[in-house]
Amino acid sequence: MIRTRLLIMGAVVASTAIVLTGSPATADPVTAAGQSAAKPPRGMVEAMQRDLGLTAEQAEARLANEARAMRTEPKLRNKLKDRFGGSWVTGTGALVVATTDAAATADITAAGAQAKVVARSLAELTAVKDKLDKASAHAASVPLWYVDEVANVVVVAARDTAAGEAFVAASGADRAAVRIETTTEQPTPLYDVRGGDAYYINGSSRCSVGFSVTRGSTGGFVTAGHCGSTGASTTGHNRVAQGTFQGSSFPGNDYAWVAVNSNWTPVGVVNAYGNGIVEVAGSTEAPAGSSVCRSGSTTQWHCGTIQQRNTSVTYPQGTVNQVVRTSVCAEPGDSGGSFISGSQAQGVTSGGSGNCSVGGTTYFQPVNEILTTYGLTLTTGDSEPPPPGCTGYQNTYTGSLSSGANAYQPNNSYYQSTTSGTHRACLDGPAGVDFDLYLQRWNGSAWTTVASGTTAAPDETVTYNGTAGYYRYRVHAYSGSGSYTLGITRP
Repeated sequence: MIRTRLLIMGAVVASTAIVLTGSPATADPVTAAGQSAAKPPRGMVEAMQRDLGLTAEQAEARLANEARAMRTEPKLRNKLKDRFGGSWVTGTGALVVATTDAAATADITAAGAQAKVVARSLAELTAVKDKLDKASAHAASVPLWYVDEVANVVVVAARDTAAGEAFVAASGADRAAVRIETTTEQPTPLYDVRGGDAYYINGSSRCSVGFSVTRGSTGGFVTAGHCGSTGASTTGHNRVAQGTFQGSSFPGNDYAWVAVNSNWTPVGVVNAYGNGIVEVAGSTEAPAGSSVCRSGSTTQWHCGTIQQRNTSVTYPQGTVNQVVRTSVCAEPGDSGGSFISGSQAQGVTSGGSGNCSVGGTTYFQPVNEILTTYGLTLTTGDSEPPPPGCTGYQNTYTGSLSSGANAYQPNNSYYQSTTSGTHRACLDGPAGVDFDLYLQRWNGSAWTTVASGTTAAPDETVTYNGTAGYYRYRVHAYSGSGSYTLGITRP
């Protein structure tokens, strides 16, 4: 028998050397065949500029040199065998190969690497570390130890020198091959935040993650408001401390967001349980009649259709407005979980009637309202291919680019967004080229990229949830020339 009572879906549970320099691999970034290097993976050059302080050209050259090093190093390792003392790359990506045999340096430099003569082989260093590994029971005050190939020693990093000495002595490792350092580092495990995974509130009730988000440099996730009030603490699916509710609204609305601690990393995916992982590409609303799937920690992955939008539903705790009614089933504990249509985030599970044994009706709180209310940015997987053509956007712009050139839209200018919301754009380039798209925001002194589409294809899409401000799009012809169309929709 189908239960018609409306439910909110929560659940209760309780190192000396001689250096010989040959011809280092720091030349132009070309492959062994002499062709231009392959395009770096999406977003990598930008991240290297940000985190390593490199220019784009330096980052691309380093990546090309490192790719060459990865081809050369295994050959030299195999040739040197027990004389191999380790390898590493310099800040430019040049390969250095260490050996215990000075006579082997000619082979190393002939392969395009730098040679370094060292006292211990990598096999000897590894044997020392293996002894330390076997004595890990004595490492309570020793958070880490590792082979330092550059220094040609094994490093033991301990809370204090005495603890390090005791650990080495207990292991029986060669003390002469070990360097003891003191450290304040306290390593902890790291976990992913995924839509549909369980989390626990104040160590008691269980709900489900909606979608991963960020606000500035703070990561977190959106979920249902009835799952917890502002200030409530959460633990993850593994019962490890996770985060704190930063905002919550219920009834009237049924949404909340949780900021997670540094042990947790928000990723742009939804856990489809036995059906794999679904990447999130954006948050474009699907119209009524569209198929939609839900992920939750009780009943896992179920699908149905969107029946009506702008629905008001009354629970025993009060009325929630502007939710979406669906034919997807859900049960207690699924609350807050992901609703997704294709690759587009739709909302978080609120409540419903029935169950997943006989069927039912479930309501979700639209995700875009949550993002706007709290100034959040949806975390996406960024690998969804863009749709063909660019139709259905507020404004359309056209232009033509030669390889390597840039254009700025709208009309070599910018636009002002007076409210927070979603910026969407679609770039349609000619076949056979590689055009990229960047959304930039004025930070008061310079234009900064806040979202991008940089696949190796001619077409790109960008979705970004941002605050009020000045924005523009940069269209870049990474390779190839031709005409393009850009469609954009502003908040």
